[in-house]
Amino acid sequence: MKPFDLGVYLVTDPHLCGPRGVLATATAAVEGGATMVQLRDKTASDAELIALGKALKAAISTHAALLIVNDRIDVALAIDADGLHLGQRDADPAQARARLGTQAIIGLSVETPALARAANPELIDYLGVGPVFATATKADHATPLSFDGLRAICREAPELPKVAIGGLHAEHAGDVIRAGAQGLAVVSAIFTAGDPQAAARAIRTQVDLARAIS
Repeated sequence: MKPFDLGVYLVTDPHLCGPRGVLATATAAVEGGATMVQLRDKTASDAELIALGKALKAAISTHAALLIVNDRIDVALAIDADGLHLGQRDADPAQARARLGTQAIIGLSVETPALARAANPELIDYLGVGPVFATATKADHATPLSFDGLRAICREAPELPKVAIGGLHAEHAGDVIRAGAQGLAVVSAIFTAGDPQAAARAIRTQVDLARAIS
């Protein structure tokens, strides 16, 4: 498995970026310091996601950022993505690992300490923990954790790196890092920004600062 950095983990949303589009927004974010991009669009067809994913991977690979596909194993394989992110109701992690191989980065969403304890480090490479705050980008999200809840979950899986998600912005970086996560997963903080490159740079700056003093 290749090394990865969860510092600024961008999750795509085609509805928030408007006419600018996912490709241009995500590319600008990577130019500003986003370290990973998760391609997520629950309504797009596999063919649409594959076309976008291939273009996105080509655009961000020159900046050493990694591309993760949400949920769809076949799309990840077709794109030759760097990894796959699974929710609790998505594909079985063992099945995903078997199909994607040992080099793929596989992430898993967890919302409780029990789910974090149940994550198998032989199959899972990182945990997405949240939501820290309520967010409009995912209508069916679980009860927000707050930073205390994030800290409690991070303690349950010390062997796995964690990225916090849910209503997070640059000013939350310090609390996220101190709670035990390695970075922030963001959607609207970048996709609704007038300048996504500057928005990503601001988050990256705060993450780097928080890491340096933690």
